[in-house]
Amino acid sequence: MIWIAVLPTLVLLQLLLGAAISGLAPVLRMVVMVTIAVPIVVYGFMPVLHRLRVALLARIGGQAR
Repeated sequence: MIWIAVLPTLVLLQLLLGAAISGLAPVLRMVVMVTIAVPIVVYGFMPVLHRLRVALLARIGGQAR
């Protein structure tokens, strides 16, 4: 479930910031990307995905009865 949020976030950040941080060392590029991506995923996408998952499981569970 987490990769549904992580992969698109990293791709988008790479497209937006790739040229700006291309001069940094690879480790520093990763630090910048992770520092931006983690809060976006944890506070932005995961609550929404969790609510969708709960609704889906409730719908599936309700039909099984």
